[in-house]
Amino acid sequence: MRKQTTRHYFTYEECQCIIRAMNDLRNSLIAEGRYTDTIDETLHKFMTAKTKMVKS
Repeated sequence: MRKQTTRHYFTYEECQCIIRAMNDLRNSLIAEGRYTDTIDETLHKFMTAKTKMVKS
């Protein structure tokens, strides 16, 4: 069975908002002394994802 893929297209402003929100969550977890492994991995995947220019 073939794995289904999903594609999401975000504007520059949406990307910055997502990154800022994830970083705020990461900072709050650090302040509470909790692990941030999953947030770190997700943030890294989002920041290193391929980009593509699309017509709006």
